[in-house]
Amino acid sequence: MNAPQQRIHGLIVHKLVKERHERRAEVVTRPALIGINDPVERLVSDLHRSYSDKSGKGYGKFEADEDNYPMPRYARDYFVEQSIDFYEMSVRMMNTLRDRAQNEQLATGGYVLIAHVNNGSTDFLLVAIVTDRMGTAITDGLDIVDSPYIDLAALRVAGRIDVTAWQANSERYISFLKARGEVSDYFKHFLGCNDVVESSEETRKLIACLKSFATNQGLEAEDRDRLLRGAFDYCSECAAGNRPLSLDGLANRLMPDAPENLRAAFADGNLQLSDGFVPNRRALRSLVKFKAKTTAWAVEFDRDALVNGEIEFDEQNQTLVLHNLPDDLLHEMIVEKRNEPEAI
Repeated sequence: MNAPQQRIHGLIVHKLVKERHERRAEVVTRPALIGINDPVERLVSDLHRSYSDKSGKGYGKFEADEDNYPMPRYARDYFVEQSIDFYEMSVRMMNTLRDRAQNEQLATGGYVLIAHVNNGSTDFLLVAIVTDRMGTAITDGLDIVDSPYIDLAALRVAGRIDVTAWQANSERYISFLKARGEVSDYFKHFLGCNDVVESSEETRKLIACLKSFATNQGLEAEDRDRLLRGAFDYCSECAAGNRPLSLDGLANRLMPDAPENLRAAFADGNLQLSDGFVPNRRALRSLVKFKAKTTAWAVEFDRDALVNGEIEFDEQNQTLVLHNLPDDLLHEMIVEKRNEPEAI
């Protein structure tokens, strides 16, 4: 299946001038929108792909207080009421970004790329602070020269608003990079994003992602158990210390030789798994325990019981076989069996 074709409805690059540890920030605005051509299409496509592939994101929705968080007002004026054009919206956004950056001493400036992109049936507002660096190129005359280029590998400050999901009243439609910890807070506030998460829900999503990943990778039972047990240990450490987990850190811990595939699973946009939440201890139990009950019985056992053979699962007959029953239960079952009335 072919990927949805990208259409750029508006693109601008302004400049945020801000030095680390200084409070003063300035905005240098471009006088007009950037025309769409092949290099522009490639840049936006690469930027969108680079952003989508990163796992360290936070997710949320607009804050209700539009006086202190005016981004939803800007978006409404442009996308819904169409009372301002894209350029005017971008200038208003830059003024808000400047004000927020001035309150964050560690924030630095850069080129601020703002794009209205449509991928198939979805409209996005993409905002990223990018920097350039010097590289080397060979000219047509076979000379070696310095050649500046935009360094997407160093992308650290960016966010995306799913405008279509916002207009459909979805629960979460804003995402932003959290890779730089508290430094990203000012950018989150600039986006007007409320990223309050329910730790138990995020923990359940993480567990579902890990189990799905183990299945999709075709891991053997022992490797699957090692993966889930390792995730339980890491997340339990975070929970015990009331410390937000790092999805990149978890991927490195679980798959130190090749964490890229697990990072990609965490970054799945459909999952919307937030980075930096404190795992919920109760929800973590399902990584290492199985639990079920009916009106007639209840069962709970550790994952290790499946590995060491104390419990066997017969998929064909859909039954569990329990070995090494404790003495008291074994005695009760023997007495119960002997006291059963004989069949006539």
